[in-house]
Amino acid sequence: MAEKGSRIAILSIEGTNCDEELARAFRLLGARPEIVHLKQFEGRDVPTEKLRRLHDYRALMVPGGFSAGDYVRAGAVLGARVKSVLGKDLADFVRAGNLVGGICNGFQVLVEMGLLPGRIGGAVGAPQAVLNTNDSAHFECRPTLCRWEGGNFRPMSGRFPKGTVFYIPSAHGEGKLMLAGGKGANLPELEENGQILFRWVDPDGRTGGYPWNPNGSEGNVAGLSNREGNVFGLMPHPERSISVLQYADRTRRGATDGPGDGWKFLESLVRYTERNT
Repeated sequence: MAEKGSRIAILSIEGTNCDEELARAFRLLGARPEIVHLKQFEGRDVPTEKLRRLHDYRALMVPGGFSAGDYVRAGAVLGARVKSVLGKDLADFVRAGNLVGGICNGFQVLVEMGLLPGRIGGAVGAPQAVLNTNDSAHFECRPTLCRWEGGNFRPMSGRFPKGTVFYIPSAHGEGKLMLAGGKGANLPELEENGQILFRWVDPDGRTGGYPWNPNGSEGNVAGLSNREGNVFGLMPHPERSISVLQYADRTRRGATDGPGDGWKFLESLVRYTERNT
């Protein structure tokens, strides 16, 4: 009898440290997540029974952490290694409509690979943006709010009204999105393509400055998708708000139990992978 739940690979190397939390969240949502070291895809220094193929999964997630110590730039080393090991397979995986996502350090990795903002057909290549050091010049670990911009991101399409605000905490030192071509140069194109996934907002749902935008990113962008809507990068951590009990203001809300906004976001990913199986 076939196992239920779509298979989701959560990529791991030295320095990734949010993989277990993400796997637990997906398991609670009924998926079958597996933490897969990059070497298992590469076929290097692993026994035969540990080898894995990307196309056996319905989604590839790159979790948060400090992959390879964030040397050179955050996400640059892992991005280069993934391009070397999975470049063609990953492009085919994306073209087939499968889901690829990066959270925090994972967002940085996908930007370094050129998958975001993205090229038509899911090809990897030179970076078109960078996630730079926060304007505050220090690590920002705080509650943050993100507004769904109603773009072309397939998993959320039709599930949430445009303007829905999500409570998703942040923890990063390099989250300032800067696009190639100079400040704001490519934002109108991303807007027109529906590639703005989330924007940082204040408690009234309006874009604003620090601390609600914790890093100073262009256009208050907190997350992006590719043109086709099946690759995304998100700076805050939805796996850290899967329950309202994780909210910093839970006592003010009178929260006792129940799914949080991170649960709602991750559930949309799982349901998409099920439809795409």
